[in-house]
Amino acid sequence: MYATILSLHSAVRWLVLLSLLYALWRAWRGYTSGAPFSPADNAVRHWTATLAHLQLLLGMALYLSSPVVRANFAVLRQSGFALDAAFFSVLHPLLMLGAIVVVTIGSALARRRATARAQFGTLLRWYGAALLLILLFIPWPFSPLAGRALFRAF
Repeated sequence: MYATILSLHSAVRWLVLLSLLYALWRAWRGYTSGAPFSPADNAVRHWTATLAHLQLLLGMALYLSSPVVRANFAVLRQSGFALDAAFFSVLHPLLMLGAIVVVTIGSALARRRATARAQFGTLLRWYGAALLLILLFIPWPFSPLAGRALFRAF
C-alpha cells in the first residue's frame, strides 16, 4: 500500500506542476491581452486546485504510513534538530500544505473577482506564489536535503 501511494504521489506531482504552469500561462495571456475570463479559464482554475487537493490527500496518506517519516522522527527525538531528518517529517509537509492553502485561497479569490483582469491578476499572484513554494520544497534529485528520483515506478 505504501509503495502504491508513494508512486501515485510522485506521478500526481507532475500533473500539479503542469496544471499550475498551464494556469499561469493562461492567466498571463488573459491579463496582458485583456481577454474575458472564459469558462475554459474557470475550468483550468478549478482543475488546478482540484489536482492540488488530490496531491494533498495522497501526501497525507503517505505521511501517515511512511517508514521514512517515522525514522526521521526517531532521529529528531534522539539527536535534536537535523535538517535532513526534518525535511520529510516537518518541512516538506508543512510547506506543501502551505502551498495548497495558497492555491485554494487564490482559486477562491479569483472566482469572486468582478473583472476578468482582476481574476487573471489574482491567479497570477497566488498560483505563482504556490508554484514557487512547491518548486522549492519538492525533493528533487539534486537536493542536498532529500534527493529522490524524478519518477517512481508502480
